[in-house]
Amino acid sequence: MTQATSSQPGSFLAPLVEIEDLTVRFTGRDLDIGVVNGVSFTLDRGSSMCILGESGSGKSVTMRALMRLFPPTARVGGRIRVDGTDVLALGSHQLRRIRGGLISMIFQEPMTALDPVFTIGQQIAETLVYHEGISFRAADKRALELLELVQVPSAKRRLAAYPHELSGGLRQRGMIALALACKPKLLLADEPTTALDATVQIQILLLLRELQRELGMATIFVTHDLGVACEVADKIAVMYAGKFVETGSVEQVMDAARHPYTQGLMNSTIHADMRGATLDPIPGTPPDLTDLPPGCPFAPRCSAAREPCLSLQPELISLDGGQMARCLQYGPGPAFAQAPLLQTQLLKAS
Repeated sequence: MTQATSSQPGSFLAPLVEIEDLTVRFTGRDLDIGVVNGVSFTLDRGSSMCILGESGSGKSVTMRALMRLFPPTARVGGRIRVDGTDVLALGSHQLRRIRGGLISMIFQEPMTALDPVFTIGQQIAETLVYHEGISFRAADKRALELLELVQVPSAKRRLAAYPHELSGGLRQRGMIALALACKPKLLLADEPTTALDATVQIQILLLLRELQRELGMATIFVTHDLGVACEVADKIAVMYAGKFVETGSVEQVMDAARHPYTQGLMNSTIHADMRGATLDPIPGTPPDLTDLPPGCPFAPRCSAAREPCLSLQPELISLDGGQMARCLQYGPGPAFAQAPLLQTQLLKAS
């Protein structure tokens, strides 16, 4: 992804987020599973990226890695830098300072993420007191401003409400206000509209996009909804089996997807003008991350799979205009094109 430059001639700003060869493994007595298997990307200040993929592809784990929200059994490797800070080198006290300060997160279900025994106002105020060192009186005033910023009706009255007293849409707005309390440079949103109805969903998406532009934050969204990606993202990364299989701008990925998995996602999506049409779903199921095949993990489901796909790991190949795809058909040499198609026998074997 391109790096941002400031308005002053000759000046240069490094990307806000720099991820290099990120790996996350969860281990236990009978468990050793690689959930993220070598993810690399950069994100510029003020820009927005959306990570797409099926459940279990590693999207949420990638997001949580940026804040190291893992149990002690997790092993995180690679390099994570946010605003010049080496996240993997921080101690527990330093991590508490950047969580909510430098980096904030909107969780998928606010009812379980918010504390049920404190009011919305108390939870926002506590965050402000801890990170900014202001008085509770000043924090209460700021909490009211934040609820008004995220367009909560009757905001003063909602300050004294507990999470269970609010509707799903209002709880999500309260969660967004909490995440924005300390003006983070990076906002992470883990499927923030999944539990909401369609009307409230679009309101939240437009609000997040407006706030991102107004406050100049970089944002990373996780979703499996292509419509959400179109609304909120500048860039899209498609994830499968713990790796990015395609990256590019919204226009590149949505209008000219290059990886067979991304193409399958597009063909599996219902559009308004599809009445009477037959969906073309991706066959098979996602791979078992505890027992990944030696070759391309998407090969058993891929209509373009050929013999080399069974044994060779595809690399992320640069295509036109900065778009990238992890597929052997874009690699050098004629070996892939000359090999026979294997889709039928692979599906039978699986």
